[in-house]
Parts: sequence; C-alpha cells; structure tokens
Amino acid sequence: MLALIIRRLAYSVPLVFVVTAVTFVLESLVPGNTARALIGASGSPAAYQDLRRQLGLDEPLWYQYWHYLDGLFHGHMGTSVFTGEAVSTLMAQRLPVTLSLVGLTTLFCAVVGVALGVVSALRGGFVGRAVDVLSLGGLALPGFWLGLALVYLFAVLVRAFPATGYVSPTTSPARWVWSLVLPVVALGLGGVASVAKQTRDSMKDTLAQDYVRTLRACGLRRRSVVWKHALRNAAIPVVTVVGLVFVGALSASVFVESVFVLPGLGSLAVTATSQHDISVIEGIALCFTLLVVAVNVILDVVYALLNPKVRKR
Repeated sequence: MLALIIRRLAYSVPLVFVVTAVTFVLESLVPGNTARALIGASGSPAAYQDLRRQLGLDEPLWYQYWHYLDGLFHGHMGTSVFTGEAVSTLMAQRLPVTLSLVGLTTLFCAVVGVALGVVSALRGGFVGRAVDVLSLGGLALPGFWLGLALVYLFAVLVRAFPATGYVSPTTSPARWVWSLVLPVVALGLGGVASVAKQTRDSMKDTLAQDYVRTLRACGLRRRSVVWKHALRNAAIPVVTVVGLVFVGALSASVFVESVFVLPGLGSLAVTATSQHDISVIEGIALCFTLLVVAVNVILDVVYALLNPKVRKR
C-alpha cells in the first residue's frame, strides 16, 4: 500500500510544475498586467514603466517563472501586491471555507446519489425514470443559475436559509451546516445525478451476476446481499465518479462562492484574476492542484481496499 501511494505521488510531481507553468503563461496572455492594475488609467507612461521594473515585469517570462519557483522552493509562495499579505496567509484564511463547501458537496452527492442509485436498481420503474430526469436536469442546469434560483426561493420568499455568508464550524457547527445548505445543493445537484446514474448501472450489472443468485439461494437476507456484497463489488466505478465530483465541485466553487458571497479560494481567485495578482493566482492554482493530487491518492487507496488486485499493479 505504501509503495502504491509513493508511486502515485511521484507521478504527480510533474503535474504540479505543468499546472504552475501553464497558469503563468495564461496569465501573461490576459490583457493588462499588475502594474497597470495598480497605477490605473490615470498613471503616466513613465510611472507605469517604473512600476513594471520594480515588479520585475520587464524581465523575460521564463525568468519571472524561475523567480517564482525559487521562492516556492524556499517555502515562500509570494506576496499579494495589493494587500501586502503573504499568499500563504491569505490561503490559510480562505481554504477552510472552500474545503467545507467542496467536502460537504462531495458527501451530499455520495450519500444521496448512492441511495438513489441503489433504490433505482432494485425497483426501477418510476424511480429509475426519476433518476434519468434528475441526471438530465442536474447536468443541464449551471450551478450559479441554480444558486440564484435557490436564493430567491428559500432565502427571499420562504426565508428558511441564509442567502449569503459563512459561519465557522468552531463558532457553531449547526449554523455552519445551515449556512452551507443552499451552496451545497447548488453545487452538488449535478453530482448527485452522476453518482446515482453510475450506481444504478453498476448495481444492475452486479445484481445479475451468478454469485448474487448463489448468495440469495443460500438464504442470505436481501439487505445483506445488496449492501454488503453487491454494493462493494459495484463500488469502484462509483468511487471514480465521486472523485470526479470533488474535482468538478472544486472548479465550480469559483462561481458558487461568488453567488453566495463565501470568503473562499474561489472568490479570491476571481478578485486576483481581475487585479492580475499573479502570486495569488499561482498560489490558488497550486493549492487546487495539490487537492486534486490528494484526492487521486485517496481514490487509489480506496481502490486497493475494495479490490486487492490493485495493490499489485
């Protein structure tokens, strides 16, 4: 198991460098730069050129990237030119919000999606058609639009949930969950549909296997056959979809956090991009990449637990 984890981490090292390099290049292609954002439209050309030199923007792009990597190797992720705060400090303040949102969304999709998929596989009929409709609706509706609709329905008309804001779990666990209900539903509806559909298809294939009929013939209770044996064998493709749901929620959180005014990394990314704050953008891209790598390693561990053959690869 340890060898599997080390191998996966080694494979992920080039990905980190590729993502940071691509982010650096793409940011350089966006019209404008940090100096122009700082000095504004009223600044003189001489002041603008002087500020570019101070920020090192007149250096070749490869040199700017190498300077960033050098700081990263020495444990410094850079400093925001607009707030003067260290990027690591900014991210430490906002990372818990994004992890709360994405983590609860993934849990919501996994629990509700698996339950719907199993029921649909066992009963079919109306439940099966409902899962299909949910899949189409969840995948077709954008998260930010759904978020606005949920705010109008459940925060403005019904006043059941808060429209905006975030409560830390250390302040009140109940209010923490309550403040994230609408963002989690907006972010996770499409994920629920994907997990439910994959669970239903995998369970149907598994329930048709000979060993399932043998277990039933031996007198095992249906609940034990379904939840203990069949679901475990059908779980690997479902776990894969849950991992993809996490990655998708991580990227979609940029829009959902803006809709619900959540102080997470997504909203910070929007602000940093509009200001061309390259150190902050690079820090967020690096953080998101490391989260994706961590999720992939966790998935590999789960695969190995579900199927011992994976450990030998």
